[in-house]
Order: sequence, then structure tokens, then C-alpha cells
Amino acid sequence: MAGLRLGPLLRYAEGSSATVWVEASRPCTAEVRCADGAGGTARTFQVAGHHYALVPVTGLTPGSSTTYDVFLDGTRVWPLPDSRFPPSVVCTPAAADGVRVAFGSCRWAAPPSDEKDPVGPDALDTLAAHMAADPGGERPDVLLLLGDQVYADETSDATRRWLAARRDLREPPGDEVADYEEYTRLYYESWLDPGVRWLLSTVPSCMIFDDHDVIDDWNTSAAWVADMRATPWWRERLLSGLVSYWVHQHLGNLSPDELASDPLYAAVRETPDATDVLRAFAAKADADPASVRWSYRRDFGRVRLLMVDTRAARVLDETGRAMLDPAEAEWLREQVLEARHSYDHLLIGTSLPWLLPHLVHDAEGWNAALCRGEKGARWARFGEDLRRRADLEHWAAFPASFDALAQLIAEAGTGPGAPATVCVLSGDVHHAYVAEPSWPGGGPDARVFQLTCSPVHNAIHLAIRLGFRFGWSSPARALGRRIAGHGRVPRPSVDWQRTGGPWFGNQLMTLTLRGRSARLRLDQARAERGGGARLRTVTESDLTP
Repeated sequence: MAGLRLGPLLRYAEGSSATVWVEASRPCTAEVRCADGAGGTARTFQVAGHHYALVPVTGLTPGSSTTYDVFLDGTRVWPLPDSRFPPSVVCTPAAADGVRVAFGSCRWAAPPSDEKDPVGPDALDTLAAHMAADPGGERPDVLLLLGDQVYADETSDATRRWLAARRDLREPPGDEVADYEEYTRLYYESWLDPGVRWLLSTVPSCMIFDDHDVIDDWNTSAAWVADMRATPWWRERLLSGLVSYWVHQHLGNLSPDELASDPLYAAVRETPDATDVLRAFAAKADADPASVRWSYRRDFGRVRLLMVDTRAARVLDETGRAMLDPAEAEWLREQVLEARHSYDHLLIGTSLPWLLPHLVHDAEGWNAALCRGEKGARWARFGEDLRRRADLEHWAAFPASFDALAQLIAEAGTGPGAPATVCVLSGDVHHAYVAEPSWPGGGPDARVFQLTCSPVHNAIHLAIRLGFRFGWSSPARALGRRIAGHGRVPRPSVDWQRTGGPWFGNQLMTLTLRGRSARLRLDQARAERGGGARLRTVTESDLTP
């Protein structure tokens, strides 16, 4: 009999359709049955001895909510018989109701409940407990996970013990993951957490990778790529990382219409074992990044979400570095400007913040100039070493891309019928803040925000925390301009001010978008005396007063 190994994850839910992702213990037919009569079935596909299905659910009533069960070969496997959580539901809010978007990034898997958590309560676990305690209360309509859903290069004690039982950790890559099977261990550890498992079964999710989903500093520079390709264990690590990301995260990002027209998904479902098909796809993605698009679009009524790949789509030639290759940049432009009068809010999800503390921004621009050779070969070598050590690889490290995004946002937000807000949603930097840009000579009609929220469940060293606080200060801004001057770095095309934060802790931001109004809330997971945790609202404000 087939068992449920992982999931279900409710990935897409809009209008009359949804998709539900599962992993089964053996080949089988997966089925979703909804209480209102909607449902769907899918046959599992096989990858490296694992069996997955993405079940299309049809017949839903728009603007409704219905519970659902999961069956494998006719046997009910979800909800779990001993679950303490309410039934999982599929909600398809009416467009007139607006949309509530929760987002964050950077999540270490939480330890078992009987172990002390060294970094404090997990924000996703705490959100799950909050929702379960009040099933009829407020809940996100969609959860955006903006990178580092798993950490391939920073494994837990439990995973290191599992790895040690499998292979000799004295051999590279040591206690980091090495292959597909070890990647599946990371997803089990992260998504079998009872609270997170239920949360992902009942709140639709959109995901995008960042570096730790593969390795720290992934694609930071051409020199870095060359060094990694000369490393014996790297190719298997990268192919396994991309295949596991496609299976566990990317596949569920796609709408039913996109899935129906995707030749790779068709090939995966048609072959008895899709391992070689997906490894060939991953190899092509590595050799020719422009041939693959990990970015995608989702529309929620009059809210447009663009999730942008800022890792694999990079151009790394020092003479023409870009955060997005030309085809990816053109895709983003088309999606932003296409029927731009048809949406009230534009959300650009990018794992790496566009607007950083001014000192960090100027340091990254200076470093990019050094690596480009502006101060000679010796400074270029120093710059490359510093870039890797200090993670100087955000939008600011790609100055032309930074300015191009500023120009695109201004164009999207200007003129009659412009959206009310353009919000850049990011994570990565292990703190949260709000920044607002301004354009010389006047900016767009839309309100524009950089909304950064991280981590969901991780740590930040005191020195880095103090550094980020200082980085936003006036003295740091002056210091940054002096550093930029050494590299002859021109001023950026926009200025910006921090208007909220910085906030530190395990946290989630929530955007509530109704009509042309936008409201932002930041919740932090706080431990309570006697055990347990709760979400504490740190700040709440209207973005469109």
C-alpha cells in the first residue's frame, strides 16, 4: 500500500482550480477530494527512486473555502489520523476581497519539539499554531518564501548524523549535502515539521531559490564558478540541487495552464523514470542559464506578483555583469508593463534586496568596480576575495541592473491608471526594514517600497546586527560615499530613506491589499513563559494613507 512520505502542499489556488503536491512511498495514483465535490487525480512520476505527483484540482467555486482529503490508490492518507490541526482547506478568495500576502526568507529547519531551539521560535511554526487555534480567523491568502528554504551547506546535528551513517564525512563535501538523496533529507527535515506541514497544506505558497538552496555565494562571479567547476564534488551537488528544486519547489509555482504546455513536465510524466530527463535539464541550465526561466508570474485579482530569479539568471562577465540576462530582463519588462493599467498593486519578489543600507550599497558598488579592474589587477584580486567573504552580491553589486530596475519601476508607476503601489519584496539579510526611494526631478505616481523580511528561522551574529544598524546611519552614509569615490562609482539613479526598522528576530511580513489600499504588518515569533510561542505584532502601517 502506498504511504504519504511528504506533503500535501497546496501550491496554486485561484478561481476554480488548484494544485496539490505530494510525495508517495511507491508508484500510485494520487487523488484530492474536496468536501464540495471538486477534486482531481494524477499518477506519480519517479525521480531517483522517489515518487511525486502534482494533483490538479478542478471544479472549485471561486470565492469559496472547502476542506479536502488526499487518497493514494483509493486509501485516505491525509489528514493524518492523530493530527491536532484542523482539516486542510482550499480557499479561492473572490477578487473583490483583495489578497493577504505573507512573506519571508531564510529558514533553518526547527529542531524536534522536545529540544531547545537555539535561535528561538520558528515564525512559520508559530503562524501555524496561531491559525490552528483560531480556524475562522485571519489567515494569509498566499505565502511567499523568498529563498533559502533549505540549507544545503549548513546542516543540522540530526542531518549530520544521518549523513555520517551514509558516507565518510572526512571526504568532501563533508557535512554538506552531496546528492539528490541527501537533498530529500533536507526537505523531509524541514517540511515534515508538524506545524509547517499543516500550514503548507492549507495556505498556497510561491517559492524562489537563493544561494543556500544550493551553496553560499552561488554564482557570485565568473571566477567563483570556474573555481567550483574545478571542484570534484561540485557537479553532482549542483545537478542534484537544481533537480530537487524543480521537483520540490519550482513545479508547484506554475499554474495549471503553464503545466499543461510545459514540455519538460510532459516528458517527466511520460517516462518511467525521469531522473535522466531532469539531470539533462539541470545540466543545460548550468551550461546555458539563459535557456531556462525560473522566474514566473502570478496574478491575484488586481494584484500582480513577479517572482524573479536573481541567482541563476546572472551575467557574470566582469565587463558586462548583470543581475538578469537580456532575455530575463526583457521578460521582466514585459510582465511589468503588459496591461499595467489592469492591476492596482505590483509585487516584485526578489530574494536579494534592491535597496540596502547606504553604506552596504556603496561598498558593493565599489567592490564591483574593483573586480572590474578599475584600480588594476591587484585591487581586482583583492575585490574578488572580499566579494566572496562579505557576500557583496546584491543588486548594488550590479550597478547597471540596479539602475535598470529603478527605471522600470518608475515607468510602471507613472501616468494615468498607474498602480497604487510597487513593492519590492526581499529577504536574505537577516533583518527586516522598509525603505522608500525618491527620483531626481520627481518620481512615479505610485508609492514605491522596498520591503525586506528575514529570517523566518535563523540567527544573526551581534557584530552583523550592529553593522546593519550603523549601515543606515548618517555617518555610515558619508563613509559609503568616500568608499565609492575610491572606485569612481557614480551616485545611484535614485535616493532612498529607511522608513521602518531595522527589526531583528524570526519574523514574517504581511501585506493586505484591497482595492488601491495597502497595509503592512510585521509579526515576530516570541517564546512564552511556560513554553510555546506567539506572534507579536511589532509594527503595522498603511502604505497608501
